[in-house]
Amino acid sequence: MAFARVNGVVLHHEVRGTPGRPFLVFSNSLGTDFRIWNAVADQLRSDYRIVLYDKRGHGLSESTPAPYSLSDHVADLSALLDHLGIQRTAVVGLSVGGLIAQGIAALHPEKVGALILSDTAHKIGTAATWNERIDAVTTNGIGSIADAIMQRWFTQAYRTPENADFIGYTAMLTRTDVEGYAGTCAALRDADLTESTRSLKVPTLVIVGDEDGSTPPDLVRSTAELIQGSEFRIIEGAGHLPNIEKPGVVASLISDFLKTVKYT
Repeated sequence: MAFARVNGVVLHHEVRGTPGRPFLVFSNSLGTDFRIWNAVADQLRSDYRIVLYDKRGHGLSESTPAPYSLSDHVADLSALLDHLGIQRTAVVGLSVGGLIAQGIAALHPEKVGALILSDTAHKIGTAATWNERIDAVTTNGIGSIADAIMQRWFTQAYRTPENADFIGYTAMLTRTDVEGYAGTCAALRDADLTESTRSLKVPTLVIVGDEDGSTPPDLVRSTAELIQGSEFRIIEGAGHLPNIEKPGVVASLISDFLKTVKYT
């Protein structure tokens, strides 16, 4: 395990893969930690130098008092890249991680040579829905919303008591620090990247599960349409976390896309 204090917060992170290969950084979703990328990273590690990290308030990273802003998360990632000596990278972002990816590409274009945006958008949800979620988890805990979240995250076929992985990912969600979860909900509530994303000039692949209940395909497609020249792909048989349900497909899409891009 590796920890670093950057931008005033301690971030848990790990560097894997082949030294000397291009960097590929993964940013995870709300209520998860970087282990959700393990299966994808395993398939890409021979061709890339992979960076995984737990964002503020998640996994083993430090929780600071809520609320957070998206700029907090972007500044954290930017500072982590500086700490690791990474001058330029491709960034893969899922859900709020996709907003972080869009944000760092807009604010620090010199650091980002390519984007892979998974199951995300330029704006997700409304102030009312995020405030309701913040109230629910701070009053009754994350377990009170777990069933509803799992229905959005995974396909019906995946959501069975017999599926040990499903039980494990439910535990990952419910064991997330409430302060970190609520703080990041506030960041999502307040983030609208429509104009900055429209101005992006970076090679971008946008992917989404066809059964995503959190950021449905039409919403994700609308984000792809903001970015000139972006590619858009729908993954069949996957919900909001195709990196878990269809890791081979996700890894292949990332690999095939990055082979067409010179980003270092």
